[in-house]
Amino acid sequence: MFKNTTTNYGVVAILLHWLMAVAILFLFGLGLYMVELTYYDAWYKGSLDLHKSIGVSLFLLLVIRFAWRLFNPTPAPVDNAPSAKKLNQVAHYMHLLLYVVMLCLMLTGYFISTADGRSIDVFGLFSMPALPISIDQQEDIAGEIHFWLAWSLITFAGVHALAAFKHHFINKDRTLIRMFKVSETSSLGK
Repeated sequence: MFKNTTTNYGVVAILLHWLMAVAILFLFGLGLYMVELTYYDAWYKGSLDLHKSIGVSLFLLLVIRFAWRLFNPTPAPVDNAPSAKKLNQVAHYMHLLLYVVMLCLMLTGYFISTADGRSIDVFGLFSMPALPISIDQQEDIAGEIHFWLAWSLITFAGVHALAAFKHHFINKDRTLIRMFKVSETSSLGK
């Protein structure tokens, strides 16, 4: 139930997937909102602090997700027909691309936030320290890259969602269902 099997995702993988999806969509919306604020807007600092805290939390979830993937089987694709093997490879590389873009997006967010040498306060629980060095115009350079990575991630996530809907509505297979429902045949230790 908690762990993945060779045919289904477990509760932990499903929760990590959906927590991250919701956080990414929220951060993207908050980011769009934040860029419209001026320094004198009432929620300017609050929105930045929230964005940074959720961003660091999302990074921690990504690390947990990487670790979970290392120690759990990845369920096999639903369609193992010879004609689907190439598409399954494309899906695998798309997932890798999503992970790389997420990681780079989080790193650029860190470089923006710590460009002035200050650590990032995470919901008042702990601080993520800044690196002891920085480069000229670090905030501006990282900000430009962060902007394009954010749009790339949302685009790739949209393609990912459309592919899941295609599997559900056109192929009529279990690909999408597996990310919502733990199979009744999964057991606690499997």
